[in-house]
Amino acid sequence: MKKLYRIIILLAAFIFLTTYSPNEFNVFPKKKNLFFKIQNIKIVNNHLIEESTIIEKLTEIYEKNILFIERNDIERPLKSIEFLEKIEVKKKYPNTIIINVYETEPVAILFKENSKYLLDSSSNLITFSENMLFDDLPSIFGEKAEQDFINFFDQLGNNNFPKQRVKNFYYFQIGRWDLELLNNQIIKFPASKIPEAIQQSVELLARKDFGNYNIIDLRIHGKIVVE
Repeated sequence: MKKLYRIIILLAAFIFLTTYSPNEFNVFPKKKNLFFKIQNIKIVNNHLIEESTIIEKLTEIYEKNILFIERNDIERPLKSIEFLEKIEVKKKYPNTIIINVYETEPVAILFKENSKYLLDSSSNLITFSENMLFDDLPSIFGEKAEQDFINFFDQLGNNNFPKQRVKNFYYFQIGRWDLELLNNQIIKFPASKIPEAIQQSVELLARKDFGNYNIIDLRIHGKIVVE
């Protein structure tokens, strides 16, 4: 009987020693160490993009060590966000990431193939939603107009054209534009020597007598045709 009892004791000891794990017997487990783990993400300088839109894209970096987070870990998930041009990232130790947002600028509403888009300063097309508050932007019409618009729009700005007076832009595939102003006046620009034509239009718009014409045609270099 004693021999059987000894065998049982030895067998129990063997099972205990081969299955024992010190961690399982920790009566007072250590608290999770959150030092240098990302706990806060702060978004600054955003106007068009909702803060929640950015935060939702970055859920995977929470709890990661701030020392090992790289810029690309933050930039990559944000690439699909509309109106986002670029970001600057700063680390505020021990646990905060600060993201400075640079947004593109909505410049016009494009009508294309029976659909409506918002065109931004980087030539991105963003599907227009009725809850977007951009009714004061000018409209763009014409096939493939979006491919040339920003270039033409920048030329207007570089030559001090009063862009705020434009109601509609009309693009023609030969590479030229017509502008319809808020007073319904039409200015026809040529396909070449555009900066010169823009400068000439600025001078004409400053003259009171040209306010009486419905159309100012500058398509022929060196000539002004009015109606």
